[in-house]
Amino acid sequence: MSDNYIVSARKYRPQTFDTVVGQEHITTTLKNAIKNQHLAHAFLFCGPRGVGKTTCARILAKTINCETPTADMEACGICPTCVAFQNNASFNVFELDAASNNSVDDIRELINQVRFAPQQGRYKVYIIDEVHMLTASAFNAFLKLLEEPPPYAIFILATTEKHKVLPTIQSRCQIFEFRRITTHDIVAHLQGIAAKEGMVAQEASLHVIAQKSEGCMRDALSMLDRIASFTNGMLTYSNTMEHLNLLDADFYFRLTDSMLSQDVAGTLLQLDQALEKGFEGDVIINGLAEHFRNLLLCKDQRMVMLLDVPGDLKSAYFEKANQSPPSFILSALNVITDCELQYKNATNKRLHVELCMIRLCFLMQAVSGAEVSIGSPDAEGVKKNSSSVENAVETVVAPEKKTLINNEQVADYEHVDPVISVVEEPEPQPVVKEKEVVASAPIVEEKPRPAVALAGNGRRLSKGLSSIDDDIIKAASNKEKVEKVLTLEMAEGLFETYKKQLQAADKAAIYAQFSMMRMEVLPPDQINIICPSQLTEMYAKEQRNVLIDFCSSETQMVVRITTEIQEDEAVKAAQNNVVLSKSEIFDVMASKNPSLGKLKDVLGMQIEY
Repeated sequence: MSDNYIVSARKYRPQTFDTVVGQEHITTTLKNAIKNQHLAHAFLFCGPRGVGKTTCARILAKTINCETPTADMEACGICPTCVAFQNNASFNVFELDAASNNSVDDIRELINQVRFAPQQGRYKVYIIDEVHMLTASAFNAFLKLLEEPPPYAIFILATTEKHKVLPTIQSRCQIFEFRRITTHDIVAHLQGIAAKEGMVAQEASLHVIAQKSEGCMRDALSMLDRIASFTNGMLTYSNTMEHLNLLDADFYFRLTDSMLSQDVAGTLLQLDQALEKGFEGDVIINGLAEHFRNLLLCKDQRMVMLLDVPGDLKSAYFEKANQSPPSFILSALNVITDCELQYKNATNKRLHVELCMIRLCFLMQAVSGAEVSIGSPDAEGVKKNSSSVENAVETVVAPEKKTLINNEQVADYEHVDPVISVVEEPEPQPVVKEKEVVASAPIVEEKPRPAVALAGNGRRLSKGLSSIDDDIIKAASNKEKVEKVLTLEMAEGLFETYKKQLQAADKAAIYAQFSMMRMEVLPPDQINIICPSQLTEMYAKEQRNVLIDFCSSETQMVVRITTEIQEDEAVKAAQNNVVLSKSEIFDVMASKNPSLGKLKDVLGMQIEY
């Protein structure tokens, strides 16, 4: 009997388009193409594993060679061509595994086979599975044949990794994207197979198999065979979870109850029981994350359609979701996510998971404490009077107690000093003259500043009176700094120092341009750099920001710098095509440099006319 046994994945493999599960968008397109005789010469079937790519390729090859197809373009299954195909004796269908036949020689042999027309039927179909495994040379050898094949040749390429197929190959094919099979479709298909095989299977157990298969029908059928052998055809939720080595929902519900009741000991004991059964810590954490996600989805009726659990468990999830505050669920998901990310790097993985469970137990306490603090009557009063506090009231609050909300210390307003309180409508304060403040500044004594109350979002509600005095004194001192006046001597000294820095930094070109500049001071804080040419002004503008920072840091005041072009008379004359005599040139030079005229007089020099 064992020799005649066939696994369900082969025994119940679809033979027609109508029996393909979850790929209606593919099968409908192919049947219409056959009906209208609009078949392409090359197809590319891509998608996840076990979703029907090779199956659809075989059905397509069988259907297009069927001698008497049905009205809806399905193979009849009784004609000689169909019978030969079912017995694997067809000479018109060739299957090539590109994983093991991926060389150029294999493609050359394929090209030689394509030259011969089919002896029976209309088309010769070549199914190349795992086509992405072909080498680059094999792909290039296949290009010409794929672009201009004989009219009787059809190529069907199947792959799970479309991105590895050359774009030149993809452009010559009709591409069909296969999608993962939904959990509902897998469960319905498994129910039909279980009924045919005489199994007794609970829907919850089939749902677990469908979830574990992750949209792959072949994996689901393999698990069904394995569990059926383990349970003698009696599939229940408990034995399915046991055989697949999964933690059931009851474990996570009990764990959630312990967390909501802040029972640290009970939580760690349940974790220990799961670890003793051989479950790894990351498996427990992943299942707990999925559990809290389901609880979050039950908080809104619009998200119920995203809840992928057996029908008899939905009521339990809704009940537990009503007992768990949304803030607790969201915070728990954050803690679990952090634990997942750090699990691989943890040295003591058990301790890492235990710390995560302890945090989840105390999370309810933190959430409830935050809600009580925020919802207290005094907190509501502060919220109502926040606008008046921000606009007109400056009060000193000495908090006696602080509460931790969102990792920030927040003042507890139940212990505010009753003598100093917040006023809704503050009385107008007398205006303090600026001169009086400055005069009294030297005698202000430094006092310890009282604590400042914070609102729930961390904003300061009020500040001490001593800090107000400090602000006024600081403003007065800043005003004194602004009143400093920049002199020409200060500006020239700064300019010379800056040029020395340029020379020391081996910036000869910039130093040469700065040596031709001169400056003038426009009190109180402006330096005007006069440049002899546009080139010099360009260098001055490039160094302007650096020069402003240098002057401001040296003078402790805000310095403004502007540039201006004042060309020499000789340059202007040259630009205006005016020819100057030698004496006129000397006069222009002497006006620029008076020392030149003194040198001429001392030496008794004469100008050649």
